[in-house]
Amino acid sequence: MIRRYFRFLARRAPALVALLTLFSFLSISIVPAWAMNSVRGDSLPQPLPLFPADNWWNLDISNWPVDGNSSSYVAFINNGGTRRLHPDFGGNAGSGFSIYGMPYAVVTGVTNADLKAVQFQYSSESDGIDHPTNTSFPFYPIPPEAISQPYWVEGGDPGNVDLRSSQDRHLLIVDRDRNYLYELYNVFYNTTQGKWFAGSGAFFDMNTNNRRPDTWTSADAAGLAILPGLVRYDEVNDPTVSEIRHAFRVTVRSTNGYVYPASHRAGSTSGALPMGARLRLKASVDVTQRTSDPNMQKIFRAMQKYGVIVADNGSDMYITGTYDTRWNNDILNPAFSNLTASDFEVIQLGSNPPPAGPAVLNSLSVTPSSVTGGQSATGTVSLTGPAPANGAVVTLSSANPAATVPSSVTVQANATSANFTVSTTAVGSTAVGNITAVYSGVTKSATLTVNPAAPAALSAVTLSPTTVVGGSNSVGTVTLTKAAPTGGLVVTLTSNKPTKAIVPASVTVPAGASSTTFNVATTTVNKGLSASISASYTGVTKGATLRVLRR
Repeated sequence: MIRRYFRFLARRAPALVALLTLFSFLSISIVPAWAMNSVRGDSLPQPLPLFPADNWWNLDISNWPVDGNSSSYVAFINNGGTRRLHPDFGGNAGSGFSIYGMPYAVVTGVTNADLKAVQFQYSSESDGIDHPTNTSFPFYPIPPEAISQPYWVEGGDPGNVDLRSSQDRHLLIVDRDRNYLYELYNVFYNTTQGKWFAGSGAFFDMNTNNRRPDTWTSADAAGLAILPGLVRYDEVNDPTVSEIRHAFRVTVRSTNGYVYPASHRAGSTSGALPMGARLRLKASVDVTQRTSDPNMQKIFRAMQKYGVIVADNGSDMYITGTYDTRWNNDILNPAFSNLTASDFEVIQLGSNPPPAGPAVLNSLSVTPSSVTGGQSATGTVSLTGPAPANGAVVTLSSANPAATVPSSVTVQANATSANFTVSTTAVGSTAVGNITAVYSGVTKSATLTVNPAAPAALSAVTLSPTTVVGGSNSVGTVTLTKAAPTGGLVVTLTSNKPTKAIVPASVTVPAGASSTTFNVATTTVNKGLSASISASYTGVTKGATLRVLRR
C-alpha cells in the first residue's frame, strides 16, 4: 500500500496559549490544553452516506445481474436448514460491560499531540507504519477515554483490559473535521508500557474511493472499511431520513478467496462465498409482510437496493450495526428473523461497473399541471444520478405570464431531486406556458396552465324558522360559493304557494358578500300547508321548504 504519513497539522502558539499550557502542566492536568474533543457515537461528517456517492458501499445494485451460482451459495449458507437473519447489534448485554454492536468515536480539533503510535501484529498491512524499518509512528487519534472507560471498544470493556484472545475488539474513530476514518482491530492498551497494541489498523480518507491494495487486510478481514456498512440508529430512526442509502456489513461462517471490492482473503472453503460478495434481498419480498415496523422496513428496503457485503467470517447472515442503548431488540430480533438466506440472491461476483458520468438533468415535472390563478404548484427537478459534493444548482425560468419560479433550485449533495414552488396570480382568461429548468447544458420543460377563477355560483337557500304560523314571517338566506363580483349578483326567487308564502321577485347579493337575506311573508291559512321557496342563478336552482300552520 502507498505508505501514508499523517500530514502534520500546523499550529501557532501565541503567548496566551503557551501560558495556558504551562498552567495546565503546573496544575498536573491529565488532559493537555490542546487535547482533541472525543464523543462516542457523535454526529458524523456531512453529507451522508459516508464516502462519495459512487463508493461501493453506496451503489444502487437493484438492477445488477444475479450470479450464475447464486442458488448454490445460498444453499451453502442454509447448511441443510433455514438460516435466518440476525441483528448483530443492540445495547448493553446485561453482564459487566458487555455490549452488542460496534461503538464508534468522533473526534474534532485533532492536533499532532493527539496522535498515537500503535504496535501491530500484522504491521506489513497496516497504516501508521514506516514499512522499511517496520516502525510505528504517531498516527491514530485515539480518544484517551478509550483507555480506561467502557463502551469505546467493541465488546464494551475498556481498552486497558486485554481480551484479544477471545474478542475482535475493534476501535473505530472518525475525524469529523477532515472526514477521515481510522479503524483498529484487536486493540489493547498496555498500562505498564503506556502503549497501544492491535492486530491491524487502516486509514480511510472518506473524501475519496481509495481501496486497499490487493492482498492487504484492514481492520476487517475483507480489507474494507467497517463503519460505512453498519446499521446505525440515527439513520434508521430519524423520521427525516426516508431511506438508508448504503449497503450493510454481513458475516458468513466460511469464505473462499475474495472479489472486488474486497482486497483480502480469510479462507478457502469450497462452495463458500468470497470476501466482498454482495447479496441482495429479492425484489419479490414484500417487506411490509415481514415486519409492521416502518423503521425495520427501511432497513429491509436498503437491503433490496444496496444489498449486504460479505466482510468477515462469523455467524451466517449476521448483520452488523452500532452499539446504541436506544435499540430495542424486542423489535429488531423478530423482524430480522422473518428474513432467511433464501430471501436473498447473490449478485454477480466481482461486479464493478464503470463509474457513471457526472449527473445531468433528467426530468422536470409540475404538479398539478393545471391550477386556478392564485394557487401554487410544486415543481420537481430530477438528475440522472446523485448530485456532486457541492450540490447541483438548477436554473429555473417561467414562460407563463401568470406563474413565477425562483431563479434556481439546488439539489443537495448525493440527492437526486429537489422541489420548488411555482406561484401564480389571478387571471381573467386562461394562461398557458412552460416552466423550464437548465443544468449542465441539459434543458427540460413542463407545461403549466393557469385558469381564471370560477365565477360565484348559488350554493344554498335556507329558511329560519322553517315552520311558522300563518300571518308570521320567515327569513330566507341565499348563499354563494364565493363573494359576489362588482355590481353584485341578482338571485331570482319564487314560491309555489305565491298567495300563502310571498317572496320578492329577486334579491341582490352585494359586491364582496357571499350571502344575503330576504323576507318570506305568510297569510293565515285554514289548514296547514307546505310551501317550496326556490332561488335561481345562472341555471342553478336551490330550494327550501317552509311549513305554514293554522292559527
